[in-house]
Amino acid sequence: MASNGYRNGTGTNKGAIKPPASSNIRSSSFKSRLPPSSNHSPGSALRRTSSASFTTAAGGDGVPGRVRVAVRLRPRNAEESTADADFADCVELQPELKRLKLRKNNWESETYEFDEVLTEFASQKRVYEVVAKPVVESVLDGYNGTVMAYGQTGTGKTFTLGRLGEEDTSARGIMVRSMEEILANVSRETDSISVSYLQLYMETIQDLLDPANDNISIVEDPRTGDVSLPGATHVEIKDEQSFLELLRLGEAHRIAANTKLNTESSRSHAILMVHVKRSVLGEEVAIPTESDKSSHFVKPPKPLVRKSKLVLVDLAGSERVQKSGSEGHMLEEAKSINLSLSALGKCINALAENSAHVPIRDSKLTRLLRDSFGGTARTSLIVTIGPSPRHRGETASTILFGQRAMKVENMLRIKEEFDYKSLARRLEIQLDKLIAENDRQQKAFDDEVERINLEAQNRVSEVERNFTDALEKERLKCQMEYMESVKKLEEKMIENQQKHQHDGFMKDKCNGEGPGFCEDIAVIIKLLEKETHMRKEAEKEVNKLKSQLGQHMDAGAGGDAEILKLQIALEDEVHQKKKLEEEIIILRSQMLQLTFEADQMRRCLARGGSGNAYPGLDSPMSQVRDSLSGHKTPVSALFDQVGVEKILDLLESEDANVRIHAVKVVANLAAEEANQERIVEAGGLTSLLMLLRSYEDETVRRVAAGAIANLAMNEANQELIMVQGGISLLSTTASDAEDPQTLRMVAGAIANLCGNDKLQATLRSEGGIKALLGMVRCRHPDVLSQVARGIANFAKCESRASTNGIRSGRSLLIDEGALPWIVQNANNDAAPIRRHIELALCHLAQHEANAKDMINGGALWELVRITRDCSREDIRSLARRTLNSSLLFRSEMRRLRIEL
Repeated sequence: MASNGYRNGTGTNKGAIKPPASSNIRSSSFKSRLPPSSNHSPGSALRRTSSASFTTAAGGDGVPGRVRVAVRLRPRNAEESTADADFADCVELQPELKRLKLRKNNWESETYEFDEVLTEFASQKRVYEVVAKPVVESVLDGYNGTVMAYGQTGTGKTFTLGRLGEEDTSARGIMVRSMEEILANVSRETDSISVSYLQLYMETIQDLLDPANDNISIVEDPRTGDVSLPGATHVEIKDEQSFLELLRLGEAHRIAANTKLNTESSRSHAILMVHVKRSVLGEEVAIPTESDKSSHFVKPPKPLVRKSKLVLVDLAGSERVQKSGSEGHMLEEAKSINLSLSALGKCINALAENSAHVPIRDSKLTRLLRDSFGGTARTSLIVTIGPSPRHRGETASTILFGQRAMKVENMLRIKEEFDYKSLARRLEIQLDKLIAENDRQQKAFDDEVERINLEAQNRVSEVERNFTDALEKERLKCQMEYMESVKKLEEKMIENQQKHQHDGFMKDKCNGEGPGFCEDIAVIIKLLEKETHMRKEAEKEVNKLKSQLGQHMDAGAGGDAEILKLQIALEDEVHQKKKLEEEIIILRSQMLQLTFEADQMRRCLARGGSGNAYPGLDSPMSQVRDSLSGHKTPVSALFDQVGVEKILDLLESEDANVRIHAVKVVANLAAEEANQERIVEAGGLTSLLMLLRSYEDETVRRVAAGAIANLAMNEANQELIMVQGGISLLSTTASDAEDPQTLRMVAGAIANLCGNDKLQATLRSEGGIKALLGMVRCRHPDVLSQVARGIANFAKCESRASTNGIRSGRSLLIDEGALPWIVQNANNDAAPIRRHIELALCHLAQHEANAKDMINGGALWELVRITRDCSREDIRSLARRTLNSSLLFRSEMRRLRIEL
């Protein structure tokens, strides 16, 4: 140890800053440690838990977490190796003790302690693990986090933080590695990740993903103090490749310059914001019952949403102006950088000394980092230094900045919100299960009734069949016995007659032979009596069988009564089922109403309670994409179970809220091609046109226009819209509306109609083209993009018709005066507008009748520019072909000496 002791040791060394005692604890990771007075073990703030003491939406006690600081030494470069060959490095590292010595001369040095000391040989992976990984883990747990790089120009801040490592993956910086870990730990179905990439240049916040957005304002929530940038571009990240493309785009737009300290010095502070939204379940709550307090039933966990933010800050260089050699505009840039870094240093000094006033509002940089120092975020700072003794002053200043930052302590909090969408989805699933169970029970009851009915019919048929067979057998038996008896009597009578003929001469002696004859008569009489008796027995048997048949008939009548009773019960069940279906429809409508109100309340709270509580809708297509994350949406389920006719009936409801919900449902359904035919067949298109014609409510008109735009993507529906006067209605709405979102929907519908060859003349006669051009008064980029798309579609149809010989003469767009606006916006900064206008110019130029007007209107110069500067090869080739195929254009280019 040097004779003067540690720089951050005891109070005897003037200017020494002593970090918290916890910094002397050795650890293999760079996780936050609580002060020694705390009962928690080191790193307990990062312990993954959903305890109620750690979760808070807008206040409550948080978890203390000190700002963690690491120092990284850059190796000597070629220039330093040559210039400083006779001098030793001004810095000596002791990584095993987490110390750094800053030499004043050969015999005197100052010692500082940091949370981590990284030598010039430290890999990018190790830097990430000790500096950024604990912060990323906190962000995944629901805390806000910040990783910031500070140091002199050329010491490796951008290399440490923003290196893409496309050729060598081991060289990837903290930004890429952080996104890799976040993507590996989130669910693609329930969680979402969005990114904003900004730069702070000359005290102006600019969007690196959209350079046209160059003056973004900072908004602070008066209740919570949260800082947001509502004007910044938010891009949802699905995979690592899309994130790398965004970083490449942002780095291309970032301002850099050549200075004496670095050939490509960053002249702005780069800020990457990663917003993570994760769905979690709250704790299960056991509630005691009144009868037995020892028994509990578990209340199901509430669905929650954790919102966290990771901020990665690559600060500009903190060198003196004399050393950077800045002049002119670069001098102003350097002054602005030093002022913002000076304001940041003042804030950290005030926080380190527990000052009553922290000058946060002195700079936009300090306002953006309000949550990172003294706020609720877990913060890691990496300070980068160089070994050259020529820059000892800047190195000492950087080290002291890190020492002061180590004394700042934040209070970490988790931000959770109630997940209304997840709860609605779960209730929807439960409702589907109940409906399915009711259908199964109803089917089982119907099957049982049918089985009993068939069984009764089979029993009655079997009894009737058995009785008929028995009666037929008895009848045949009696008939055979009767015939046999009659035959015997006839034989007996013949025999007696023959006997009387042989004994006729003894007629006078009849009295003497009378006894034999009388015996025969007696036998015959007995036979007749026997036959009579048998006949009576047979009649008795027949009567008995008839009585049995009557009994069976009575039994059959009882079965019919039972069947009738079952049928009555079945009708009651059907009636009850209808009542249940009606109640389900009412419950679904109420559920949609509650979901809508909850969503509006969430948006209102997110905006700080200001503005309209029912903001404008996004486009129906985007709503369908946001709601689809692998699950069936409630709107689609309502469509399948309730039916489109009942939904369309709600469009005529007297309740304004019900009418608004219904038109939103129809708009979302119309975004799917599979539903469009059913909507049109049920009269949905007519109902939407009536809403557009009769209602003054802006929300209804906007959503109805969006639904018509979705339906207008189908060619068959386009002709129906024309037949029902839809073009005139859209034109009228375009002239009356002032809301940009309504105009965007109307412009989108007309743009879709412009792509139909059969509607060209009708669009012009009913004012469709004038309405499309009239909407440019709004000047909103989304509206102008739809107008440009409609012009491109119309010009393409005209070009095709002219090529096929269907029409001649100059374009209807030129007749309506669209050419000046087309030429004016051919080089628009917005890529969608520029691309559509370039296509429109190429299609207009393909018809020779338009060439003269286009030359007079300045379109020729734009076509030449397209052949050279257009970013798309197909459009450049089309423009080149078009110019070469036109006699007038070639003649004019020869006159002006223009070569392609």
